[in-house]
Order: sequence, then structure tokens, then C-alpha cells
Amino acid sequence: MGFGDLKTPAGLKVLNNFLADKSYIEGYVPSQADIAVFDALSGAPSADLCHALRWYNHIKSFQKEKGSLPGVKKPLGQYGPAGVEDTTAAAPAAADEDDDDIDLFGSDEEEDEEAAKIKEERLAAYNAKKAKKPALIAKSSILLDVKPWDDETDMAKLEECVRSIQLDGLVWGQSKLLPVGYGIKKLQIACVVEDDKVGTDQLEELITAFEDYVQSMDVAAFNKI
Repeated sequence: MGFGDLKTPAGLKVLNNFLADKSYIEGYVPSQADIAVFDALSGAPSADLCHALRWYNHIKSFQKEKGSLPGVKKPLGQYGPAGVEDTTAAAPAAADEDDDDIDLFGSDEEEDEEAAKIKEERLAAYNAKKAKKPALIAKSSILLDVKPWDDETDMAKLEECVRSIQLDGLVWGQSKLLPVGYGIKKLQIACVVEDDKVGTDQLEELITAFEDYVQSMDVAAFNKI
């Protein structure tokens, strides 16, 4: 398993294809698997790698609390599609050394295993709680206006980027292009969201992250279902 070399365009393309139908590297919530892959990147993927860039911007928002995310960080070679060998150059060990320095009393291997066990138990409890969905789930139908920079913007690529955003509780619907003026057209796209999981602020942050194509996003209509 692996992504090849994540510091090269070829490796980033493998990552982009891997995330085409996934929101995260493993499972359905951000975890240490996402942090391990995120830390291996040299920077944000290019705009044409929609899936990888969407994932990168989402995981970037968890950097302040990345140490508290569930799971145990594993070697890069244990993530990614089968049949691809990881060749990413090892990153400087400074970050790991900093983490070790935080433990002033020098945790031994047994304590590390106990901490990992506790994290796994908490993750299992979280997933079990999440699986118990209420009988009635509050949903909303939202109509979004996504505006490009100019009349030369590739609107098909813009829509592809928008639809690449995959979140638990988000379903994309129909779309159409509407004239704005001066030959410019905007993308109007519908979606249905679960209110407890997805908000308009979150959608705006993820959509406008595709800054090579998107100038702005507005909510054209919002209705409770």
C-alpha cells in the first residue's frame, strides 16, 4: 500500500484518485491517518486535483487539535491503494522529537500501548454513538450560487470541483448555469444537508477554497425539509 512519492505530481495524482470516493484516508471521521498523510505533503495540491485539494483544506482546519484526533498514526506505507509502494522521502524528525519532549517523564512503550488502547476505545464508543441515529433527522434543501472570476473560467471544471466535496450528511442535486452579465455565467446548484452535520458556513469555506475557479458563493434559497 502507499501513494508513491507524495512530494511529486505523480504521487499527488494517486492521492487525488484515492480520495475521489472518500472523505478521509480511513473511516468516516478525521483521524491520525489523515494527519500522517497531510504531514507528508510539501504543500497544498494544485487546483486541478480537486479531491486532494478538498481533503487538504478540510484536514488543515483540524491542525490545532490534530493531536486529539482518534486513531494511531502508522507508517505511510500502510495507507493508500493496494499495489502502490510508498517512496515518500522521510520528513525531518523534528515534529516527532517535539512530541517526545512534551512527555517530561519519558513514557515507556507500555504506556504508549495503553494510550493507544484508550484512543481506540474512545473511537469505538464514538462510532457506536454515531450509529444510533434519531428517528427523525432534520434536513434542509439549499440552493447555492457559485460565481466564477470571469467569462474565461472553465465552468465544467468549477462544477466538478464543487461536486468533489463529499461530507457525511451532504447530497448534491441538480445544477444549471445562469447568466450574470458581460458573458459571465454562475453555477446554481442544489443540495440537501443534514442540519446537525453540514452548515452553509462550512460549505462556503470548502467551495471558495477552489480559488482558481471560484470568486464567491451565496445562498440563493434555504428551506427546511
